[in-house]
Amino acid sequence: MIQSSELILNPDGSVYHLNLRPEHIAHDIIFVGDQNRVEKITQFFDSIEFSTQKREFKTQTGIFKGKRITVMSTGIGPDNIDIVMNELDALVNIDLKTRQPKENLTPLNIIRIGTSGSLQADIPVDSFVMSTFGLGLDNMLRSYLIDEVSNIEIEDAFVKHTNWDLRKGKPYVISCSEKLEKMIESDKMHKGITATAGGFYGPQGRVLRLNIQDEALNSKMDNFSFEGNKITNLEMETAAIYGLSALLGHHALSLNAIIANRASGTFSEDPYKAVDELIAYTLDKLSK
Repeated sequence: MIQSSELILNPDGSVYHLNLRPEHIAHDIIFVGDQNRVEKITQFFDSIEFSTQKREFKTQTGIFKGKRITVMSTGIGPDNIDIVMNELDALVNIDLKTRQPKENLTPLNIIRIGTSGSLQADIPVDSFVMSTFGLGLDNMLRSYLIDEVSNIEIEDAFVKHTNWDLRKGKPYVISCSEKLEKMIESDKMHKGITATAGGFYGPQGRVLRLNIQDEALNSKMDNFSFEGNKITNLEMETAAIYGLSALLGHHALSLNAIIANRASGTFSEDPYKAVDELIAYTLDKLSK
């Protein structure tokens, strides 16, 4: 039996951080970072049956074209993803009354919709990026046993290419769900590696008043390539989502609307339109 100190429940039986019970979620889930973006998606729903929020975790479940879908904000960073993924999995794969894992496990379909800047000149603003791999520059996932789900070849190639300082921990690489990739892909999608940093400033090469360990890291990332796979963008969640999904038996895919291009120095003239188009595209694919 899983002890109450390990799986914490609220007095109403909901999981501690997300404030959700099993009946509150669909098996098709859209992640967004910003809680204010949840309703940018659910405004297109035919109906909303459930809504709650605790801290940065806002959840709405409803019906879109006959399909039951949950939209959830995760907040920022791999540490939040650790909370969200473990508690979502508990909702479907642990009996919360007996505190025992279920014999028959339920896989969730999880699609992250975000915005990002492109690192490559050939990925223009207002385009969409599908993350075929997540490259984790944080250490969160290394708390788990990940060798069976990680791509060690890409990891080693990245460490060598960047002369990575292993005192920061070894980067990890996890692939997206092939099932969701086939469901969502189209000519509108650019594909590549999404790098996930554990912070916004130093971990992403931003310098304010503090010097950083490797001032050249971003330029090294820009020209990294492994068997034609380049690093397309840099954010703070994708690799953690991919890693925990793979370990727990769920399907995950990360999509980004590109609103800036660092290589060309351009920014979208209408970034909200790009996001709305990605939302509409994703909902349409999920509802079929």
